[in-house]
Amino acid sequence: MKDLHAPFSADTAETEAWAQQDALLQTLHADSVREPLPEAWVAQARQAGASRARARRIGRVGAMTLMVVLAFASGWWSHGDLPANSPALMARHFAQDAALAHAVYTPETRHPVEVTAAQHDHLVQWLSRRLGRSLQVPHLKPFGYQLVGGRLLPGDEGARAQFMFENDRQLRLTLYIGGLPSEDSAETAFRFSDDRGVARFYWVEQGTGYALAGALPRAELLALAQTVHQQLSAASPGS
Repeated sequence: MKDLHAPFSADTAETEAWAQQDALLQTLHADSVREPLPEAWVAQARQAGASRARARRIGRVGAMTLMVVLAFASGWWSHGDLPANSPALMARHFAQDAALAHAVYTPETRHPVEVTAAQHDHLVQWLSRRLGRSLQVPHLKPFGYQLVGGRLLPGDEGARAQFMFENDRQLRLTLYIGGLPSEDSAETAFRFSDDRGVARFYWVEQGTGYALAGALPRAELLALAQTVHQQLSAASPGS
């Protein structure tokens, strides 16, 4: 694992990572720019831009606010047949947020997380308290991934958590967690999305949404998502 406290160095790999992130953010919802934003989205963008506290929590909020709004709006335009409070539509928006958060924070060298893995217990307790639910960190070492740490992020349905993992090739995965309404199904449904290299599987269980994102082949990412689901389900109080 790379030294998270090492001096910043704009090497070729990091430069390429930032270039890929910029390309993703510019093209992820490019078609949406041609449409007028609903007043509700415009109001949300203005509120986000004016809030310094929110800016500190989300990091590059100045660059990201419009993209988050466009992500929500894209889903709104693409799925106009679904009501705004539809669990399926909310889950899609959740997955878009997960991809954007992944694109923003995984290229970071000095500050990829707010709390490092060295403070594992504090990290889990802090994020559990802020999300209002008991969180667990999956064990991915058998797959070659170590926990880097985590951070708190804002979301439409309340606070959200992001846990970051990294392997010895410095490939990073993120697990994005937040409250979401469950659909009327006894079986957990895994759904897949892929926008410009940010692939993710997402699912909802017992009122909590999960999205595992990373630049991996679909089959490999699914195997990891299934492992995460199994571990977290086994650790949940109701299991």
